[in-house]
Amino acid sequence: MDQIERLRWLDRTVVWHAFSQMAEYDGLIIEEAQGCWLTDIEGKSYLDAASSLWCNMFGHRVPEIDQAIQEQLGKVAHVTNLGMSHPTTIRLAERLVEVAGRGLEHVFFAGDGASAVEVAMKMAYQYWRQIPGSHGGRTKYLTLGDAYHGDTLGTVSLGGISRFQKMFEPLLFEVVRGPCPDRSRRPEAMSESEVCEYYLEEYAKLLDAHAGEIVAVVAESCIQGAAGFVMQPRGFLRGLNQLCRERGELLILDEIAVGMGRTGKMFAFEHEEFGGERLSPDFVCLGKGLTGGYLAMSATLTTRCVWEAFLGRREEGKAFLHGHTYGGNPLAAAAGNAVLDLLQGRVGLELIEKRGIEFGKRMEALRGGRGVRDVRSLGMMGGIEFHRDPAENRVGSESNRICKKVLNDGVWLRPLGDVIPVLPPVVLEDFEALFRVLASALDL
Repeated sequence: MDQIERLRWLDRTVVWHAFSQMAEYDGLIIEEAQGCWLTDIEGKSYLDAASSLWCNMFGHRVPEIDQAIQEQLGKVAHVTNLGMSHPTTIRLAERLVEVAGRGLEHVFFAGDGASAVEVAMKMAYQYWRQIPGSHGGRTKYLTLGDAYHGDTLGTVSLGGISRFQKMFEPLLFEVVRGPCPDRSRRPEAMSESEVCEYYLEEYAKLLDAHAGEIVAVVAESCIQGAAGFVMQPRGFLRGLNQLCRERGELLILDEIAVGMGRTGKMFAFEHEEFGGERLSPDFVCLGKGLTGGYLAMSATLTTRCVWEAFLGRREEGKAFLHGHTYGGNPLAAAAGNAVLDLLQGRVGLELIEKRGIEFGKRMEALRGGRGVRDVRSLGMMGGIEFHRDPAENRVGSESNRICKKVLNDGVWLRPLGDVIPVLPPVVLEDFEALFRVLASALDL
């Protein structure tokens, strides 16, 4: 057995891969990467059109991020966030609240997106128990249909996708779940604004029916990723924010996949701030692109109102009862600062927004492809949805076939049920190769 064969054998028999049937596993092994391209152990190159599961915002071996991490390595790689801190981490927190605004003045660091959402869930729960009034009945979360917020038991409970939940149902807690606000699946006679009003009316009913029971409303911003890149109707998130404000409910926005410039705005919810009105979420959860996909870090941003509910004398027991070993890691924080430098400098939001418009046009041109049911995008995030193959009628049969086909032509994409997410790094300047391969695979 040569070295390559041994690596493949070990990867199939020792490494346990996420969301993979290991009895059939046969994945790529990447040796190195540069820019938007991956190179495997046999020297074959692939365009990373999925940004390594949606997180490599600026591609690989980005000089600014590499340098920031190397400089931090020359100082200290890790210090605990319990009882101490580091200037690099403090600076990242300061910059995040600066770009966020909207009263989001405090940052809690964790290690991944699911953890950031868990932090927001627990903060919201503890908040209600530490402010004046009788709030003991607030034990439920209101979530969106087909939601996905991570794979911990808490975030799986919030989720609404059966394939992620069914096995663990006996361990999950009850939530209040509304419909999936999908702008593409609506009666032909109903406009986007009408379907938006319909969904908001349904959520208003749920909030009223469960008044005094809701800890927080939890929603992905604008795009529900794992649901199949479901695009919310314009105005839905804005309306949901208004419903929460009118009823005194907390709002948690999950920006793990869509935040940090991916959609052409620093935060995806900014697309909902038209007419001069700004959203006012109580929590915003960040991850993935926060470090440009380099290192594991997430952040939960919240308001002074929430922060102050946790202040008091030590013996009162009001401290937030949660923590992570690597929360606020200086290496990850250095990467995060470099990401903000890029978004505020060489790769600015205006440039990403401009590329997103071209990307959207290219995506739209695939609409007539073989088996395509729908095409949708926002900024540099897109999804191609397929009809089920009548002969197979299996989830993902067509999307899997297309992904295998484009892989042979040097493009790496990962299917998500009947949808293929298309998320190249935002620095991809030439879309020609990517969309030529996709068009060919779709018989266009």
